[in-house]
Amino acid sequence: MHTPRYIMDEYQHLKALHHSLPAFSPIVPTSFLPFLAALFLLPTFALAFYFSTLPKDKLALREPLVAILASTLGGFGVVALFCSAGVYV
Repeated sequence: MHTPRYIMDEYQHLKALHHSLPAFSPIVPTSFLPFLAALFLLPTFALAFYFSTLPKDKLALREPLVAILASTLGGFGVVALFCSAGVYV
């Protein structure tokens, strides 16, 4: 099977462009990731404890807000923890 010339020219152009680009540099330095993970995960555990001790209200507005905040912090904390261990997700 023969590949058309325009496809090969486009491939060569993209390959040259790829090699001319600078290496990826993350916004957050990787040495800061363990501290960032702790910064996110410690409040997550505190909010989980607080969530388990909330009194039962008639208008349950605090429960979802605390749960959403804890879940968000926990998600970012786990990603930072994985990345600090070398598992880039």
